[in-house]
Amino acid sequence: MAPDLFVRRARPADAGAISRLNNTFADDGQMLTRSPETIAIAIDDYVVVQDAAGALLACGALKEYSPSVAEVAAIAVSKEAHGRGLGRAIVGAVERLARMRGIHDVFALTLQPEFFSAIGYERVDRARYPEKIRRDCLGCARRFACNEICFARNLLADAMVPRAA
Repeated sequence: MAPDLFVRRARPADAGAISRLNNTFADDGQMLTRSPETIAIAIDDYVVVQDAAGALLACGALKEYSPSVAEVAAIAVSKEAHGRGLGRAIVGAVERLARMRGIHDVFALTLQPEFFSAIGYERVDRARYPEKIRRDCLGCARRFACNEICFARNLLADAMVPRAA
């Protein structure tokens, strides 16, 4: 990631920009629409990548389902910033937030399986996360035609793997 970009926790004033970024992909059917009000309610769960001019180029959120399980959600990178490592940086920041909250089992439902596979997530059956299905999927307009793929990562196991010197 370029030195003029930085990852930070989202602030209430970011809700509109996060919604606009998210909804550029929702308009293409790649994400679900999120209103600024919905984002503002959960702003403490969001992280962003900001450039030196203050523009938000990427965002993501941690959506908790239990004390040990959460979704890496709402990952969006502006089309102009694709290929610069911002998606990876956002997922890393969401994972750090999960660790800070004591959450070790994270998953993502995605239409971008290559991305999550490339950053170390494993494909799993979405039935592994009944909390997600009960809370979100049953009421989703796409539930009968959902083509998202579930990927997961155990952050506790990752932390125990020794790193090469």
